Amino acid sequence: MPFKGLTYTKFFAILGLSLFIFLSALALCPLIGFEKISISKALDSSLPKSMNPDAAILFRVRLPRTLLAALVGAALAASGVAFQAMLKNPLATPYTLGISGGSSLFSVLALLYAEALVIRIPFLQPLASFLGALITLWLVYQLGKRQGILHNVALILAGVTLNLFFSALILLIQFLSDPAQTVLIMHWLMGSLDIDRYSPILILLPFQAIGLAVILFHARDMNALALDEMSARSLGVDVPRVMKRLYAASSLVVGTAIAFSGPIGFIGLIVPHGLRLVLGADHRLLLPVSVLTGGAFLALCDTGIRFFIAPAELPVGVITALLGGPFFLALLIKPLNGGAI
Repeated sequence: MPFKGLTYTKFFAILGLSLFIFLSALALCPLIGFEKISISKALDSSLPKSMNPDAAILFRVRLPRTLLAALVGAALAASGVAFQAMLKNPLATPYTLGISGGSSLFSVLALLYAEALVIRIPFLQPLASFLGALITLWLVYQLGKRQGILHNVALILAGVTLNLFFSALILLIQFLSDPAQTVLIMHWLMGSLDIDRYSPILILLPFQAIGLAVILFHARDMNALALDEMSARSLGVDVPRVMKRLYAASSLVVGTAIAFSGPIGFIGLIVPHGLRLVLGADHRLLLPVSVLTGGAFLALCDTGIRFFIAPAELPVGVITALLGGPFFLALLIKPLNGGAI
């Protein structure tokens, strides 16, 4: 039996280390930035809010941004692990499958053409983005099948093609929009975590909690799914039922995350594969560690780019794309674990 080397001691030791890294990132990232702040002043409740710039920087600018980065990074990493296990493809991520493009298109449509409804119904935009993710996933799955068999090459080509198509539609929307909307869309499409309030996090949190709970619940089933369908059935896995749940949950966490952050690429590729090289392919360990590491990784990327190019502002999606591009090419040339595409 595969993956039998995982002991409780190893599991909790690695998970504890990952949790420590995650919590350390959440604690340290809000303290780092171009403007130096005093923790004692920021926490001093005797000072009026209007006279406490340290508190404003910490609690209204950096902390919500760090929390959003943690949620989005966790969602993208978890969905990457799930898609790679379900499709048995080392290159399967929300970005390469076109899901990011579909979610972005529906999110932009909701933001621009139903702005009044989005203001009154805050859940509308993430739901629209989730719908875009589901539709895109269904299209990619249908286009990737040949005579009832899912082909890896066709799957990736379908995802890339749909991503290009959705990008073209978004460019058309930009062209037809007024200048202010065009700038907003362009900034959002580069993957931005620039928020100054907690309402996006509160809206996003229940979606992420439900989706991540479902994905983590099926971590053991992913070990079987990563082999082949016949082996999974022989191990007692209800393959159609589990696949539907994982598809829906992965689309939920990706779609709703993209609604607030824009399409941040390659987190679902870099984090799972980097951890797989160190930890192995047991999803009972790989999945929760990827969730924590993905959140910490994106928070650190965003903090690093804010610090090193300050006072300029560069969307974090640009950095993850620069990091992920060479990583993707390396996997394309020599897929990990002997997988072929």
